Amino acid sequence: MQHENQIEVLNDLIRINNDRIEGYKKAAEQLKDERSRLIPLFDQLQTESQTNTTHLKNEVLRLGGDPDQGTTTGGKIYRAWMDVKATFGGDNPESVLMSCEGGEDAAKRAYSSALESGDLGDSLPLVTEQRNAQLQSHDQVKMLRDQYKNS
Repeated sequence: MQHENQIEVLNDLIRINNDRIEGYKKAAEQLKDERSRLIPLFDQLQTESQTNTTHLKNEVLRLGGDPDQGTTTGGKIYRAWMDVKATFGGDNPESVLMSCEGGEDAAKRAYSSALESGDLGDSLPLVTEQRNAQLQSHDQVKMLRDQYKNS
């Protein structure tokens, strides 16, 4: 297949975004009480990841590939999202945000690896745009984590 490497890189990004979706769902479940002011952020980041996934799947289809439906496996990128409930240690917002930041760090590495791979071809603008949005999301989560840490 002519675009095999490009499709594999895009499928890696689909999986990391699927991990983000699951992670933010679990994060929202942990903070259902009075600290619900974080819920809109988690919903926004879920939506961002769902949009990313849709665009990436369309790109894989355009290239003649089969879009991945799963999440990361074997720690290829990270598995923290799948175990996020155990990691949180309750409904402490700082702990939840620390776990979210860890997930965002992994997503940041995944996007950097994709961009450095040299395999993106004409998908480069899409992935660059998604990476830039993900970096902003990372910084937003980190800022909130710092606010909770210092309060």
